[in-house]
Amino acid sequence: MKQNSDFGKTLPSACLLAVLGAITPTTAAQASTTLQATTPQAAALSRTSVDRQSFNPRLSHEVEAGRSPAFPLTATPSLPPLTTGAADNPMGQVLGVEQLRDVSPTDWAFQALSDLIARYDCLVGYPDGTFRGNRALSRYEFAAGLNACMQQIERLLAEATADLATRDDLETLERLMREFETELALLGTRVDSLEARTTLLEDSQFSTTTKLFGQSIFGVQGRTGGSFTSAGVTRPDTANEITFIHNTQLSLFTQFSPRTLLLTSMQAGNGETTDNTTRELAPYVGLAYEGNTNNQLQLTDLNLRHLVSDNFAVIVGPRGISPVNVFRGSNRVESAGSGPLSRFAQRNPIISVGAGDAGFGFDWQVIPSLSVQGVYASRLGADATNGGLFGGDSNNTTVGVQVVGSPLDSLDLTLQYINSYSPFGFLGTGIGDDRVVIGNTNPVFNLRAPIKTNALGFGFEWRPLDKLSWGGWMGYTSSDYLVGTGTVETFNWMTYLNFPDLGGEGNLGGIYFGQPPRISTSNLPSADLLAGRQARNVPSFFSQADLLVAAPGGQPSETYHAEVFYRIKVTDNISVTPGIIAIFNPLQNSANDTIVIGAIRTTFTF
Repeated sequence: MKQNSDFGKTLPSACLLAVLGAITPTTAAQASTTLQATTPQAAALSRTSVDRQSFNPRLSHEVEAGRSPAFPLTATPSLPPLTTGAADNPMGQVLGVEQLRDVSPTDWAFQALSDLIARYDCLVGYPDGTFRGNRALSRYEFAAGLNACMQQIERLLAEATADLATRDDLETLERLMREFETELALLGTRVDSLEARTTLLEDSQFSTTTKLFGQSIFGVQGRTGGSFTSAGVTRPDTANEITFIHNTQLSLFTQFSPRTLLLTSMQAGNGETTDNTTRELAPYVGLAYEGNTNNQLQLTDLNLRHLVSDNFAVIVGPRGISPVNVFRGSNRVESAGSGPLSRFAQRNPIISVGAGDAGFGFDWQVIPSLSVQGVYASRLGADATNGGLFGGDSNNTTVGVQVVGSPLDSLDLTLQYINSYSPFGFLGTGIGDDRVVIGNTNPVFNLRAPIKTNALGFGFEWRPLDKLSWGGWMGYTSSDYLVGTGTVETFNWMTYLNFPDLGGEGNLGGIYFGQPPRISTSNLPSADLLAGRQARNVPSFFSQADLLVAAPGGQPSETYHAEVFYRIKVTDNISVTPGIIAIFNPLQNSANDTIVIGAIRTTFTF
C-alpha cells in the first residue's frame, strides 16, 4: 500500500477563497492558509498536492514568504487611484460638481471643485460617481493633479480663451509648479523606470497568463540504532545510517480570468528514511519532505479553481483533490518545506484518511468568523475498470466536511468529519497505525480487506502573543470490516507550541508532543494459523510474539512522539531547519527501543 508523504500529496488548502483572492479571511484559521495563499507562490506551495503541508507560518512563511509576484489573483480589484485630466480617461469626465454623489453644496470645497470641473476641465470622478475628497492625498498625487490642471490652463490660453483662466490663476499655478518641481521630476523618473521594468518582465516571461513557482528541499538525517519486534520477530534497525534526501516541487498558475485559475503541480525526489527490512517503522519515523520518485517527475496537481461569488469558491479536477488540499488548517506553520520536520506533526492525520486524487470541493465563507469546506475525492477516478469517480471495489473514495470558526481574533477552532472506503484495510494516512485490518493470504494471495471508516477530528490554535501560539488536535476513527464482523478504532492527539520570529524576523521555533494514531480497540477475528487463515487483527499479528494464541484487542502500549525544531531564515528564499525527534515505544510496543532522529533541512523557494 502506498504511503502518503507530504510531498505527493500536500499546498495551504490553501484556502480556495484565499487562493483566488476574493476575500481576506478574518479568522486566524483562514488567515493561516490565506497568509500563504495571498500570493500565487504561496498558494502554489501551500496547498498543492506537492506539499500538502501548506507553507504557512505567518506568511511567512511561510509560504514562503509571501513574495509579491507580478501575477495578481485578486478577484476584486482595489480602488483605482484618483485621476486627473484627460477627457478620455476611462473613469469618465464629470460635467458638473452636482454629479459627484459625495459632494454637497454645503461642503466648504464645493466652489473650488466646481471651478476645477466647470472652468478648467481638469478633474474626473470615480466610476461610482464619487470624488472621495476625505481621502488622504500624497504630495506626488497632488503634483500630478496640479500638472494636469496646468497643462489644461496652458491649452486654454493657447486657444485665446483667457476669459476662462486669469493671469492671476496662471501665476499662482506657476508658483506651485516651482514648489513641486522636485516631486514632478521624481514622478517622471519613476514612471520611466516602471515602464522599463514592465517591458523587461514582458520580454522575459514565458507566458502572460501562467506563472511558475516552486521549492527545492534538501535534508540530511540519521537516527539511533536499536531493535524492534514485528510479527513475532525481533530484528535490528538497519536503516539508521546518515542519509541525504532531496525533493523539488514546481507549481504553475494559469489565470483564465480574475476569478478562475488552473493549478498544475509536479514533484520529483530521491531518498527515504527506511528500507525494505524496516518498512514497519515508516509510519513512525517518516519525515514531511520525503517523496521518493527515483528522480522521476510526477504530476501531483491538475485542478481548476473558480470563484463563484465573493464568499464561495469551488475546485474540480483529476489530480490533487483531497481534504488536505481543500480544508483550511488552524496550524499556521504546517509545511513540509518550512514547518515541522516530521510527517506526523504537520496536521491531524484523520484529514488524510482516504487519500483522494480526483474529485471536487468547495470553500464557503458563511460569515467573517465562520467558514465551511467540503470535498469528494476518488483515488482511481480515471480508472474505469477498477475504480471510477464514484465506485469500484479497488478504489479509495472519500467524502468530508470541515467547519472553521474563530470566536476570538486570537483563537481558531476546527471540526472535521470524513467518511471513507478502503479496499485493503488501510486508513490512508501513512502515520502510526495506518493499517487496521490484515487481508487473508491463504490459500490464494489476496490482500483485500475492505473497510468503511468514519473519522472525527478537532483542532485549535490560540495566539495569546504575537510571537507565541499554542495549539493541538485530537482524531478518532472507527472502521467496519465489510466482509466479516468486527470494528477497529484508532485515536491520536498532538499539542504544540510555535514561536514565530524567534531570534529574528522570519525564524520559527517549534515544540511538538503527541501520540500517533493507535488502535485502541479491535474485535476482529484472532489468529487461526492452524486453519490456514492469517490474523486479521493488526495488534495481534504485529505486536504479540505468539501468533498461535493471538487474540482480539488493541495495541499493548502507546507510542509517543516528541519533536523540537528551529527554522532559520537565511535570505528571503533560503531557510535552514535543524531539529530532533524522539519516538518512544515505536510500533505501539514498549519492548521496542526508543528512536532518536536528527535532521537538518534546507529549503530554497523560487
